[in-house]
Amino acid sequence: MRDIYPRIYTLLDHIPGMVFQCRNDSNHTLEYVSKGCYEITGYQPDDLIRNRVVSYGDLIYPDDRDMVWINIQNAVVQQKSFELVYRIHTQSRQIKWVREVGSGSSVINGSDQLLEGFITDITDWKMAEETIQRQVRRFQALRDIDNAISRGPDLQFTLGVLLEQIVSQLRVDAAAILLHKSGSPHLEYGAMRGFRTEAYLNKRVRLGEGFAGIVALTQQTIHIPDLTIVPGLSDQPLPIEAEAFKIYYGIPLVAKGQVKGVLEVFSRVQRSIDPERLEFLQALAGQAAIALDNSSLFEQLQNSNTELSIAYDATLEGWAKALELRDRETVGHAQRVIEMTLRVADRIGIRGESLQHIRRGALLHDIGKMGIPDAILLKPGPLTPEEWEIMRQHPVHAYEMLKTIDYLTPALEIPYCHHERWDGNGYPRQLKGKSIPMSARIFAVVDVWDALTSNRPYRPAWSEHQALEYILRESGRHFDPDVVNAFFGY
Repeated sequence: MRDIYPRIYTLLDHIPGMVFQCRNDSNHTLEYVSKGCYEITGYQPDDLIRNRVVSYGDLIYPDDRDMVWINIQNAVVQQKSFELVYRIHTQSRQIKWVREVGSGSSVINGSDQLLEGFITDITDWKMAEETIQRQVRRFQALRDIDNAISRGPDLQFTLGVLLEQIVSQLRVDAAAILLHKSGSPHLEYGAMRGFRTEAYLNKRVRLGEGFAGIVALTQQTIHIPDLTIVPGLSDQPLPIEAEAFKIYYGIPLVAKGQVKGVLEVFSRVQRSIDPERLEFLQALAGQAAIALDNSSLFEQLQNSNTELSIAYDATLEGWAKALELRDRETVGHAQRVIEMTLRVADRIGIRGESLQHIRRGALLHDIGKMGIPDAILLKPGPLTPEEWEIMRQHPVHAYEMLKTIDYLTPALEIPYCHHERWDGNGYPRQLKGKSIPMSARIFAVVDVWDALTSNRPYRPAWSEHQALEYILRESGRHFDPDVVNAFFGY
């Protein structure tokens, strides 16, 4: 076929991704594949066509093969297109995430039933998505601990929640918290999770003795990567050998310069905690230290609120940066619109905590675009009407992603409503006039200003004069006239 349509196949070979025709069999037996397959799989087209070296089906990650096969067969039966996301092994045994889009309507070539489609590498996007999901889970873990502290002076309940989060979020086997009272020469086990027996819950450890005693005395974290080669384990207060622990972490719980206790973490497999999870563990240890430091947990919550707020905002900034990694054309956009939105809000008279909610909402205004396919989000030219319908769903995606996080409820106004119009012709809910939240009305002006004065793949940046004229023209139609006046400084 290449001899008949050489120019078409040359074009296909230059398209990023992997264009293919394959038989309708479980091996994805390829009859044609573009040269883009090398960048994705590490194999040349001749290696994959008709399984000369390896079948594409064998490259699909084993746990994903049945899902891929079943979904393609369902599409064939229903004569529908399909879109699948799954993992593959490359020639170098690297695991990649790919998106396969194809047609279930088969093409008959002689006696063969052929399916056609397109495969793209979405590993970077998938990793960014997983990072956001992991951060959401950890953000919620911090909130759960925060809520436990705010319930009242039930220290055992608070420590129990903390240990449950450590074991589940960090995928370790066991964890314990030892308590230290001011002036005492001992540590006492206060809470444990994941141990085969709790007979040691009331054990005491002298400062300077055993792993926990050394951690408390030196106020330094101890990491032992292989307990099986450490002598004198029988002298430890916990039966480390009987528990079959292989790895140990001991973290001092220090508040206001004083040791309040020690957090111990154990694993029964030879798998150390990676730097990212270790940083999260340190954050949880900080939570535990604060809880132990206060006789009144309500008072402790007030004292730690500023520190937690900074940690939460850093998490939100991580989400926004992950989105920018996916859509590089908008790098820097979030920070610019945040600063300008806060200035306009200040002119209108918004003060105090409301500005924090506006800042968070502006930071997350496009988080819903994580749910928009790459083919639409990264399209270099104008979108079709059908593509616009999908793009207009990103405020809804943002709402669905963030609505269960109580901490972000006041900040949802901007991600959910910043594409509404003053005249009611916006989306997704066609809100009109003052039914649109004020924060979203402010952000709408700033967002359009920044978009117009920034370069885009489909057009160069407008001059400031052109952008200002446009905003004035749209006052009373797209924008709230009072917000436009504040934007101009009137």
